[in-house]
Amino acid sequence: MKTITEFPHEVRVIENTFIPMRDGAQLAARIWLPVDAEELPVPAVLEYIPYRKRDSTRGRDAMNHPYIAGHGYVAVRVDMRGSGDSDGVIVDEYRPQEHEDAEDVIAWLADQQWCDGNVGMMGISWGGFNSLQIAARRPPALKAIISASATDDLYVDNMHYMGGCLLADNLSEATVMFAFNSLPPDPAIVGDRWRDMWHERLAGSGLWLETWLEHQRRDDYWKPASVCEDYSDIQVPVMAVGGWADGYTNAIFRLMENLDVPRKGLIGPWGHKYPHIGIPGPAIGFLQEVVRWWDHWLKGKDTGLMEEPMLRAWMQDSVSPEPSYADRPGRWVAEDSWPSPAIEKRRYHLRRHGIEQGDAKDEPGHDVTLQSPLSVGMFAGKWASYAATPDLPFDQREEDGGALVYETDPLQETMEIFGLPSVTFEVSADKPVAMLAVRLSDVAPNGEATRFTYGLLNLTHRDGSENPQPLEPGRKYRVEIDLNGIAQTIPAGHRLRLSVSTSYWPLAWPSPEAAMVTLTAGASTLTLPVRPPRPEDAALREFGEPEAAPDLEITPLTPGEHHWRVSRDLVTNVSTLEVANDQGSFRIDETDTIVRRSTNEWYSFRWNEVNSVRGETRTVRRFERDDWRVEIVTRTVLTSTPTDFHISAQLDAYELDTQRGNPRVYSENWQRAIPRDLV
Repeated sequence: MKTITEFPHEVRVIENTFIPMRDGAQLAARIWLPVDAEELPVPAVLEYIPYRKRDSTRGRDAMNHPYIAGHGYVAVRVDMRGSGDSDGVIVDEYRPQEHEDAEDVIAWLADQQWCDGNVGMMGISWGGFNSLQIAARRPPALKAIISASATDDLYVDNMHYMGGCLLADNLSEATVMFAFNSLPPDPAIVGDRWRDMWHERLAGSGLWLETWLEHQRRDDYWKPASVCEDYSDIQVPVMAVGGWADGYTNAIFRLMENLDVPRKGLIGPWGHKYPHIGIPGPAIGFLQEVVRWWDHWLKGKDTGLMEEPMLRAWMQDSVSPEPSYADRPGRWVAEDSWPSPAIEKRRYHLRRHGIEQGDAKDEPGHDVTLQSPLSVGMFAGKWASYAATPDLPFDQREEDGGALVYETDPLQETMEIFGLPSVTFEVSADKPVAMLAVRLSDVAPNGEATRFTYGLLNLTHRDGSENPQPLEPGRKYRVEIDLNGIAQTIPAGHRLRLSVSTSYWPLAWPSPEAAMVTLTAGASTLTLPVRPPRPEDAALREFGEPEAAPDLEITPLTPGEHHWRVSRDLVTNVSTLEVANDQGSFRIDETDTIVRRSTNEWYSFRWNEVNSVRGETRTVRRFERDDWRVEIVTRTVLTSTPTDFHISAQLDAYELDTQRGNPRVYSENWQRAIPRDLV
């Protein structure tokens, strides 16, 4: 990373200002702007998220926003209502209040003396989601957006459900928000009212996991903020960004295909990070691309942007399986349009345990019955890598023993896949609810198997997720399973392996009963998007090296710990995946604030008892400065029976005092049972 200290514009910082909302509430904003912006107004760029500008995102903000401001923009970081130093309580994600507030913020920005009336919006994850959602509401001053690691469909490609299967990331994300929503504002910003604001949040934010579990199908809860309901609502240019190790890349393909506005897609090897700090690497000079985008759409400069291909992606080379990579070797490829006419949909036929190119032959299908052990999936990694590795899938040979495996002969020539593979199965089950997990792996001559994409389908969602229907035991159905989009090279001499299992814990919650699933191989197919290498890829404009403004100055105080551990107790037959993400404690030097952050997760099961699966999370968050010392502790446990999900959750808040100990100032407990809805 190249640190930039001098920019075309000298920048000053407004640590906090309050932006008024239509109902009288105020949202807290931190602003970076050229020192002469009041005399020479410039466009504003908004990042609008609930992750605490004063401390939690201060490090990332320090790298990004001064850089953008230094190139002639007002960069604005706003805490959403109920978060950070803003008024109110946040009770869920992507709700109408959030969107109305964003419209008020954009109108306020456009009306300031230092703004020329043009506003852009950008963000990653939540900020990428609401950039798309606000664009669809068409506030007049919003002229373009950048959406990173986000989706157009809150149900289909989000951390809650995948193919109608409940993801463990639903619990993990609920844990993140449980901790964030319980934190107080900073007294240095809001003054003496901080304690009242804190207790309002503690009592009012609620248990989001309960809400998300109450909507197990794609109902009207998910649709209003899913821009795929009507792509034509978006009338401003869109840059969509993601990474193959993330969980949000599929939306980029859909946005490129369905939007009718100027648009660019960028997909690298990264996890859930901005590309200039992307892991696995190589990271790129993304902030230079950001400035180039804003220069084009907010300042009207001809940057040559729209003469370049619509979609650029990192074609990954073959690698040995590892749970983390510093870099993924490969090269950049590009397409002028999507879907690309240059990509061939190549169809393969599944036959016994082999994969053959071409259509089905005139011979009877071959039935294979499968019931996978719950251990399949313990080395699957996370649904989305947050670059807190090792969270990527490991050698698939350890997973394939409990799966049905189809494999090609060694490839005679190198194959490059770019797009979204799919499989079609003729399938039946002996239970009304069953699932299939499908993985594609690159198998090296030495037998190592590296998973490069996968897909899930709850078979009750075979005709869509709005109106799932139970299976009729023994009846055959024809189902299609979409796999995640990918760009991957399979070298000559390697094999392509398709692995199928009836469970994938803990990435996905198991079905309510262990189901026997029968596949008819002769009637099943694999479709791959095969892209021939093209010489013009070598002529693509190179990205610059990663740049950013100087890092935030912090003083480490206590070390953290990070690990992923899989264990099995042979006495109890309990297997556990333990994930520790303890960031230790550190002091933010410029605010003299000590921050402590720790999250631990445990996912376990007992042998093949599907209703023994258990997810547990614990978080600790602490802030200290002078006599302000607060701590939040949360614990959430999710279990299930054949008929219900069960949540047990605890929240404890403390004001720390060296003389009185750790007086607990708030405590709440939840016990909830939520009926399973064909999940």
